[in-house]
Amino acid sequence: MTDVTDGVLHTLFHSDQGGHEQVVICQDRATGLKAVIALHNTALGPGLGGTRFYPYATEAEALADALNLSRGMSYKNALAGLDHGGGKAVIIGDPEKIEASQKTELLLAYGRFVASLGGRYVTACDVGTYVADMDIVARECRWTTGRSPENGGAGDSSVLTAFGVFQGMRASAQHLWGDPTLRGRKVGVAGVGKVGHHLVEHLLSDGAEVVITDVREESVRRITDLHPEVTVAAGTEALIRTEGLDIYAPCALGGALNDETVPALTAKVVCGAANNQLAHPGVEKDLADRSVLYAPDYVVNAGGVIQVADELNGFDFDRCKAKAAKIFDTTLEIFARAKADGIPPAAAADRIAEQRMAEARGR
Repeated sequence: MTDVTDGVLHTLFHSDQGGHEQVVICQDRATGLKAVIALHNTALGPGLGGTRFYPYATEAEALADALNLSRGMSYKNALAGLDHGGGKAVIIGDPEKIEASQKTELLLAYGRFVASLGGRYVTACDVGTYVADMDIVARECRWTTGRSPENGGAGDSSVLTAFGVFQGMRASAQHLWGDPTLRGRKVGVAGVGKVGHHLVEHLLSDGAEVVITDVREESVRRITDLHPEVTVAAGTEALIRTEGLDIYAPCALGGALNDETVPALTAKVVCGAANNQLAHPGVEKDLADRSVLYAPDYVVNAGGVIQVADELNGFDFDRCKAKAAKIFDTTLEIFARAKADGIPPAAAADRIAEQRMAEARGR
């Protein structure tokens, strides 16, 4: 037991994953709830980030994910111009294998844990959680966003997440090819679930040629039934090697850019919705060395968090969409800073975000 405790504490206090203000381990034996809530930096305001419900192989893997995701939210919220810090939560388990009544009780228990933080953490949807789930959590916790319109919320945040990624792609095209359009460009989308299928619609409307892949056949079929012109790749490995690919959009889980995938990329741009796309430090330099333009994930996928933050003050879709449209300008600013400082875009984005957080901490 001591070894386990020491390992967790070392991760929190000494490793690159650390630096967090608060990490809460949540357990409710009656419902089977096991969760981690991580607050990384609240200089700009209460931590804001989604709840991921996922069948992690180990508790250590769940903790690492919560730490990485919450840190990413600090940077995402800072560059999105929000008065919120970084927070994230993970629930350990497979939401598809839990009976509805048990899941409801588990989410209510989770809501009580979030409420116990007194507003330091505001939760929302993420992988494995949906609007209906947030409606349940909100019954125990008023610091819940991503709720249904019937319950005072904004509904599905994936709509504006996809819109923001599309703006990041437009900015990438402007920077690399001098024209903010995807017309005639071949774009590969890995993961066409909640966000990816909306992104495909934007791309097709803009005249792009689209190639998709997803581990779920029903997700692929939903798109091909509507758009038979869309090409399907056998898997992610095949997608990233597609001849003539201009843009690669990772829209599933993190770690998509690693020592195996980066050398195989045929695309000149990487811009997608997935969180934590860089598998480890140094991958951003590998991309730059191969002249692959990387639009930092936490910048371009901020549309969803812009939406849920707005919900706290009375949701207005047009106002949110206008804010999400600014992702285009922010992405261009990052590319310009990267060029001026002679660093990869990911490092430039970090510098801008860290500056805002430091200025807020100094007030």
